[in-house]
Amino acid sequence: MNYVIAVLPDQTQAEAARTALAQENLPAENINIVGKGFKHLDDYEFLDPKQKSRRQAFRMSYWLIPFGFLSGYAFNVQTGYELISWAGVTGNHIIGGLLGAIGGAMGSFFIGGGFLNFGSDTNNAPSYSDRLKEGKYVVVVSGPPNLTNKATRILRQYQPDHLQTLVSPSQV
Repeated sequence: MNYVIAVLPDQTQAEAARTALAQENLPAENINIVGKGFKHLDDYEFLDPKQKSRRQAFRMSYWLIPFGFLSGYAFNVQTGYELISWAGVTGNHIIGGLLGAIGGAMGSFFIGGGFLNFGSDTNNAPSYSDRLKEGKYVVVVSGPPNLTNKATRILRQYQPDHLQTLVSPSQV
């Protein structure tokens, strides 16, 4: 499925665009407005790169934290390094594992995108959430390519602040 996303400056233009799209026989269920009083940005996860990054970091933590624990534990077993003298041999192995788990958590957070957001889909333009905070509205049209091409032509008439066409993230 393809999407056409247009950022319009106010609610009046967004509703006018939706009406124009409906008059051109585009199905109403394929036309949505995101903004105050309409749908929320959370309904379209792929529009918010920060939310996508947080989800990716959380998924990475599922395997990086246990892997870090096992690696830290194994490293301490192999080296026999005494981290804390009163903890004993087993205690030092567990402390080594905990330090490895902390390293895994840091890896999932920093590399997974929880802190740094590399590869933003908006090409350094303000994110859609920032535009919604400014009081703008986002019109989203979904459907097959012939429908989204028609919607793009119609939405261009409204001179949107930003117009983007993309393929569904589930198909990429």
